[in-house]
This record gives sequence, structure tokens and C-alpha cells, in this order.
Amino acid sequence: MNDISTAANPASLPIAIIGAGPVGLAAAAQFIQRGLPVAIFEASASVGGNLQNYRHVRLFSPWQYNIDPSAAALLAGTGWLRPDAADLPTAGELVDDYLLPLSRLPAIDAKLRLNSRVLAVSRLGFDKVKTRGREAAPFVLRVAGPAGESEIQARAVIDASGTWSQPNPLGAHGLPALGEHAFAERIDYGMPDVLGEQRGRYAGIKVLVVGAGHSAIGNLINLATLAEQEEQTRIVWALRGHELGKLFGGGENDGLAARGALGQRLRQLLERGRLELHQGFQVHSIGELNGGMRVMPLDAGLAPIDGIDRIIAATGARPDLSLTAELRTRHDAWLESTELLAPLIDPNEHSCGTVRPHGHRELAHPEPGFYAIGAKSYGRAPNFLMATGYEQARSVAAALAGDLAAADEVRLELPQTGVCSSRPAGAAKAAAAPCCGTSAAVAAAPSRCGPAAARASCCG
Repeated sequence: MNDISTAANPASLPIAIIGAGPVGLAAAAQFIQRGLPVAIFEASASVGGNLQNYRHVRLFSPWQYNIDPSAAALLAGTGWLRPDAADLPTAGELVDDYLLPLSRLPAIDAKLRLNSRVLAVSRLGFDKVKTRGREAAPFVLRVAGPAGESEIQARAVIDASGTWSQPNPLGAHGLPALGEHAFAERIDYGMPDVLGEQRGRYAGIKVLVVGAGHSAIGNLINLATLAEQEEQTRIVWALRGHELGKLFGGGENDGLAARGALGQRLRQLLERGRLELHQGFQVHSIGELNGGMRVMPLDAGLAPIDGIDRIIAATGARPDLSLTAELRTRHDAWLESTELLAPLIDPNEHSCGTVRPHGHRELAHPEPGFYAIGAKSYGRAPNFLMATGYEQARSVAAALAGDLAAADEVRLELPQTGVCSSRPAGAAKAAAAPCCGTSAAVAAAPSRCGPAAARASCCG
């Protein structure tokens, strides 16, 4: 790779990929198939660093949607045993049975730098303000690796670093709740291993789960399983909204059966009184009361939640935008996603689980040659699916290779959630047809839709 001391011709430089998770390695496979050089930087000691943090979690998407076609093509003929398409892997199995074999292929292994965190990206000799000659300058990446900091040049940059390592705080304002830092040792973020390595933290105590997404539901189900074995375990659930129907999901109408089953299991737990539910509860502060935690709501008309021993914050994640502060990027003002992508994924308006196929045009920034793909491209929106990231990688790779015809094609069909509005689950089937139709119908529709159309309806 090129040292910063010598400016190279950008055309001779590799395409830098930040993050060696599923989408980052899919991008690498796409570029390798097109004969383009790559350099892959992973902050962790292993590929799939974010997935390693929740190895115990079983994904609701089967292998069918979890393997990138270009990556599978590279693995073909190497002795790799492709998992059964219908099986549901854990995050750990996704790493062990797919990402690790992919990363060990000579074409990828030689270009992969582990324990190498990209600290910042800029243009060689250009700050954010300077314009003339900017597009001809290589990118420069500041990288912290085992031997210290270095600077690497690249012809283009793909940011597939994800958002999992940047969890949202508990507070109602998007800020940490008062006392959240003080009680940090009693708070876990994301999906702790409640039934495995971290069982001792949760058995026989009163646990508060805050959040309303699939991570929150998974935590509640795991805690309920623990409570069946440890009778003193009590579960409290706080969510900011009041609508439960959408959280229960589409049940049997969901194109991903395991995703539909999560909502059905949640409904059963509530109906059986296994969860203490607090709706419309926005966390304002955390204090101590008689050795436990008192969690105060923003709404003074609601009662506090007392006697909490431990909190799981399953409140989503947000992108780290400081990485590209010296690049000319354009993000949506509230989702922090790529600006043109926001209308297709806005969770305030877009209640359908299937996001319209999209590619390099929606992912582009004013800085030519820079793209964020994967969960990072969605910003704070929680409705990202891995298969969407693979399609993004394919489209961007084709665009950077100059194959715009392929870049603009739609090669993605996503499974429906069975829920296309905030109606209760019982009404989901009736709502599905006019809102989303079938997944085949969505895939066959035009691949691009403007902001007005997308914000006005479920799927554009």
C-alpha cells in the first residue's frame, strides 16, 4: 500500500473498505470479481467484529438472505460447505461458517488488515473547504494499527463500519439520561448474553428493558426464558410509544417466519402477565432508592419505575459521522442517513418492512468516490436488512467500475413483514395488499422513487 510520503496516481490505488463485516466483505468480493484492487480495514481482531459482540443471538433471516452472491462465487470450489438456505444461523455461526472462510481466501486475506481502526478520512492535501483539483486527489485514511498510526492512500472509500458500536443512550432527548453515566456498571446496551455467559448478572433480579425493536423483543424473550428457570427474575419493559400492534408484527404473514414468531411470542408474554409493561415512558433520569435504581419518566404524570437492579438499553444505534468530517458528505438532517436514501427508509413515515431497492445513486455524496453502505448508510433508521447491504455493495462496485447499466439494475427481492401500517396484527393481512402487495410486485416496481412519493405512502 502507498505511504503518504509519495502521492500516487489515484487510478493505481486500491479501493479502501472500512469494516470487514458481512457488507464490507461483500463489497470486497464484488470488487475482486471485477478485477479492482482493495484494501480492507477492520478495527477488531476478527472479521465480523460487531457480530462477535452478540454471537449468541439467532438471526431471524435464514441463510438464504445472509450470503452475498459474489462472495459465494469466490468460495465455490474451495471446499466450503454452503449452509442450508432455510436454516437460521446465530451471529456467531454467520462469522464462523461464512465470514471466516471468506476472509481466508488468498484474494481477501492478502488485503485484510485486522486490529486496524480508521480514525479519519480526507483528500490528500485538501481540507473540506478547498475545491479546485479536489476530485483528482487521492483519498487519505488515517489508520491506527498494531505498529501505530499511518496514512494510506486510496482511489475510493467504502464505509461499511456499521452502527452497532454506537448505541443510542437511554435519555428521552437523544441524550444520556441524567445519572446514566453514574450507573453505567448496571446498564448493558444491545443484546447481552442473558442465557449464557452473562446469566449470573440477571438471574433472580429485577431487570428493566428499554426499547421497542427486535433487539428489545429478543431480550424480553430471553429474560422470560431465564425467569422460567430462576423464579425470582422479574422483567419490566418500558417503551416510549403506545402502539403495540406494529411491535407484534405480521405473525404468519411475515415473509421471515422467525421474525413473525418474535412478535407472537411477545404477545403471549404480555397476555400471560409475564412482563410489567410501561407505555409512553420516556426515561428522564436514573437515581438510587434503597439499593436499587429508580427510573424517572419525562412525563411527571407517570409513576417512576422502582427497585430496578439492572437495565438493558435496546434503544438502537447511531452512526459515527466524525470519521468523514473532512469529506463533503450530505446526510439527512434527522436520520443521519445518506440524504437521498432517507425518504425510502424514514421510520416516521415508512412503516412497511420492505424498503425499495436502491443503489449507488441514493448512496452517493457530494464527495465523488465516497460511499457509506450497510447499516451505516441507514443512519439512525432501524429497518436495515443484510440483503439490502449486499445489493448496495453490488451497485456501488458496478458504479465505481464504470458499469452504470449494472449499477442501475434491481437485483433484490426482500421478504415482506406482513405489517404495512400501525394497525393491530389482526388487521395486517387486510392492510398488506393495497400497501405493499407481494414482495415480487415490489421488486418489479421501478427501482427509484422520489422523496414526495416515498414519504406519502408505505412503499412509494
